[in-house]
Amino acid sequence: MRLENRKVLVTGNAGFIGSHLVEELLRKGNHVVGLDNLSAGKRSFMDRVIMDDSFRFIEGDLLAVDLGKVLREVDMVCHFAANPDVRLGASNTHVHFEQNIEVTYRLLEECARNDVKDIIFPSTSTVYGEATVIPTPEDYGPQIPISIYGASKLACEALISSYCHTFDMNAVIYRFANVVGPRSTHNVTHDFIRKLKEQPSFLDILGRDPGTHKSYVHVSDCVRGMVIGIERAKDQVEIFNIGSKDRLSVRRIADIVTQEMGLKEVDYHWTGGVKGGRGWIGDVKDMLLSIEKLERFGWSPKMNSEAAIRQAVKEALRMEGD
Repeated sequence: MRLENRKVLVTGNAGFIGSHLVEELLRKGNHVVGLDNLSAGKRSFMDRVIMDDSFRFIEGDLLAVDLGKVLREVDMVCHFAANPDVRLGASNTHVHFEQNIEVTYRLLEECARNDVKDIIFPSTSTVYGEATVIPTPEDYGPQIPISIYGASKLACEALISSYCHTFDMNAVIYRFANVVGPRSTHNVTHDFIRKLKEQPSFLDILGRDPGTHKSYVHVSDCVRGMVIGIERAKDQVEIFNIGSKDRLSVRRIADIVTQEMGLKEVDYHWTGGVKGGRGWIGDVKDMLLSIEKLERFGWSPKMNSEAAIRQAVKEALRMEGD
């Protein structure tokens, strides 16, 4: 897909990854319309773009806004609006259906009606469930998610694929590892920093020592990978994993956070977790994605998991100190 001089709608533009993508789209000479209901996103995340003549922001809910009117202005959609809280699915099963599946269906319907042919969609490593092939490639199957969030993202992938083949659209779908960095509002590093600020000598950790083992990627590497994937995509529905080549345990993340906060002799207290030591219901214990497909197109992460986590912790602490 061409990624210059496009008119692009970014849903969820005031969120973590969406706000970084908007900045990159503008740097590449595109015109961007941002749409966000600010339920999870923040106005401050748009500070760098709000005065840009090539950017326009619409505050609105995808379930209520006149999408036909919005889509008549654009020729590409980057659909980042979603509820990203994996844990929430165990207590509220409807939220991921409504905010992930239903809004995606509504958006696809209007794309088809308004002849918008190109869609970019951020999915997740959780669609693979408890993969038995590590690193996990894009063609791994069957995909059996263990969280409602993962199931909702897999359903969205299927809807997007079906609309592309039915209405002659094109899509690039990304399955992310855990993305960290500036503007992230919830993940394990934020949880640890908050707890240690309240009680510097004691850290309560969900799960069983040493915790899960997962891959982490910095948002700067993630956005760079998305851009290369869009520009190099060949198939009508192209799927790319984005992650790093290594994994970190939760214990190692705790060590990094305590180091960066200058704390020593912190007592780690493990809760024991659920279902074999998971942090929460639906938590995948072991995740590492194969990134060979996107590497063949010229992308590789500049930071491994440990470097990405350490950088993200430094950025979070710096932001809190400002």
